[in-house]
Formats: sequence, C-alpha cells, structure tokens
Amino acid sequence: MSASQADLARRYGIEVPYPEDESYPPGELFPDKPAWVVREEEGRRILDVMSWGVPTQVPGKRIDKVTGKPAMLTKSVTNVRNLNSPFWRSMLDKPSQRCLVPVTTFSEYGQVRGEDGRLPLHWFDVPSRPIFSFAGIWRPSTAGITFAFLTCEPNSVVGPIHPKAMPVILDDEDEQRWLNGAPAAELAQPYPAQLMTIDR
Repeated sequence: MSASQADLARRYGIEVPYPEDESYPPGELFPDKPAWVVREEEGRRILDVMSWGVPTQVPGKRIDKVTGKPAMLTKSVTNVRNLNSPFWRSMLDKPSQRCLVPVTTFSEYGQVRGEDGRLPLHWFDVPSRPIFSFAGIWRPSTAGITFAFLTCEPNSVVGPIHPKAMPVILDDEDEQRWLNGAPAAELAQPYPAQLMTIDR
C-alpha cells in the first residue's frame, strides 16, 4: 500500500484528515496485521483500521482426551472463497458487515523456485486505477476487529502465477453496490485481464 490516509480519504469520498492528524498504514499487508478498510456507518463512509484474518475454529490433529474428538484450534482465515458457508453467510448477508479493502498493488508467489531456492514474488496492479478495492467482509472478535476479502477464479494474468484464485477486484461503480448488499456471487467474478499488468 503506497497511498496515504489522505489519498484514501479523497478516493473514497471521506473527510480528509488534517496533516498533523494523518497516520500511515504499513507498506505491505500481512495476515494478523493492521490495514485500512472502508466501511459504512449511518449512511456515510468511514476509514477504519482492522486486522487481516477472521478467527474461526478448526479441528486440530490432537485428540481431546475428554471428548475423544479432535481439539479445536483458532485459525485466522484471510480469504473468503466458499460463499455458501454458513460462517461467511453470517457476514455476507449483512451489508453493515461488508467493507472495501483499498489496494494499490498485490502480490502472489510463483510456482517455480528460482536459483536461490525461493519462490519468486510477482506483483499485480491496475494501471488505470492507482487505488482499487477488494470486496471484503469484517466482524468483531476477541482478537479485535478483523476482516477478510473474497476470492474467485483467476483471470489469464493471475492464473499462470496463482492458479487457485485471485482477489475479487470491484469496478468503481460496483463498490457502492457491494456495500449496499448486492448478491456476492454476482460480483465475485475475475477482473478483466486486459486491465491488469504484472511486474515479473
């Protein structure tokens, strides 16, 4: 994320902070770390800071001696793919728990290791849109306020690098539709490949 708080405020129609009150997000987004999100409250957009990764309970490998079942572990889930999951539906069905995740560029690891033995990192952007948005959801948790973003089938730019999925990138005109509660499946579509570039 290379945009400042003031840049994001202007982009999303939010009151721009005084320079001395402005804060800056981390340069890169990592799971369980804070990031800017845009949500609506009482009919107006606000810029909020939330942690990336919604906590959920998953069965672990260890067997609980009392119940005889796998012990439950807390896992932070960063991406929403199964739109029919009751867990995600509890947020997707409430417009008040939808958000926009501002992005200036995003990355995925490649599939083939380089000469140094590491997987290369590839960066993607949308040249015509210096700041664009992922479709996100958020919820309060014991870990604080958290968010995740939707993913979908990859387009022909992202697919060769990351064949499993890509983030759901919203068109400018669909951002408000997303916040208003438009059907998630309708907007969870691959972004047009011809509008994206990759820095190999």
